[in-house]
Amino acid sequence: MPTEVPSAQASDERVRDVGALRKLLSRPEFGSVSGALLVFAMFAAVAGDSGMFSAEGVVNWATVAAFLGILAAGAALLMIGGEFDLSIGSMIGFSGMMLAIPCLYWHWPVWAAAVFAFGCAMALGGVNGWLVVRTGLPSFIVTLAFYFILRGLSLALSTTLTGKTILSTNGDLVLRQIVSADPVIGSLFHGHVLTGLFNSLAHAGFMAARDDGTALAIGVPKVVVWWLLITAAGAFTLARTRFGNWVLASGGDPVAAKNVGIPVARVKILLFVLMAFFSTLFAVLQVADAGSAAADRGLQKEFEAIIAAVIGGCLLTGGYGSVVGAAFGALIFGMVQIGIGYTSIDNNWYRVFLGVMLLVAVLFNNYIRRRFALGKR
Repeated sequence: MPTEVPSAQASDERVRDVGALRKLLSRPEFGSVSGALLVFAMFAAVAGDSGMFSAEGVVNWATVAAFLGILAAGAALLMIGGEFDLSIGSMIGFSGMMLAIPCLYWHWPVWAAAVFAFGCAMALGGVNGWLVVRTGLPSFIVTLAFYFILRGLSLALSTTLTGKTILSTNGDLVLRQIVSADPVIGSLFHGHVLTGLFNSLAHAGFMAARDDGTALAIGVPKVVVWWLLITAAGAFTLARTRFGNWVLASGGDPVAAKNVGIPVARVKILLFVLMAFFSTLFAVLQVADAGSAAADRGLQKEFEAIIAAVIGGCLLTGGYGSVVGAAFGALIFGMVQIGIGYTSIDNNWYRVFLGVMLLVAVLFNNYIRRRFALGKR
């Protein structure tokens, strides 16, 4: 007698269908994407004819978003791994000085100074992570200590070696010219891309003109390219690689992750090193853009990066979040920070907006996580 094979479609009381809406709401980046669309619509209504959405206006707020987005990507990965880094802003100032001092005062090639800055920062990031893992202290405490240590080092070293805390020139040496002239650093971190395309569009009349009637030709800042590449790489890593699974597991339940053979300590240390790399990348791009370095650069950037990551869906408890969501969180910041200038709103309301967005994001993410992601009805 032929035996009847159970159908694969047979109902199983342990399995239930998940609707499209539930899947959408359970995505960590849902809140930040919705928020970005809302902010975009708001400014389109109140500042649509002010130039905010012209080619030049878009480049302005996209550049601000890109700088923060680089930091937010690292902060998101670190938070998903269950840790924080409050030394981000101090690391930016420190790395900028480690790039500028060798260039202006030790006469190093810019590429060598950049390698030196990245090496120092990543080594300090490794120490950060090692102390957190080795001592078992909260990363909040360890990185808060490094916040003061790095800020003090930046000020002390710059005044001791140069007598200044803001570096842009040294005699006939001009930092902007040195950076832009270096073939490696200039091609990677300075200037714009697709300028030829924008020039063609400007001459063909497809782009806005300046007040004097001349064609306005711009390109895509390289910081925006870096931001998009880092966001794509971070999203791919989390979704498609073993290391991404390790990050999620280490943040969700480090004890269980360690019991199944995941090198939790190594993962966390690597995340701190990666955060230091992103902070230094921010500093190098900023020096290449501004043509100067300052020991007090990066003030409050650690809080903005964490807020962008939280708006992007990262939980403060770890194990859940999205790099893409953090990118949209940074985009919201860029649109608001620059968009306020295109309206009659007082710029002081920007900080109020940050606080409100953080509170709303935490409440929304907590609700979504409890209601949908955990399967509660």
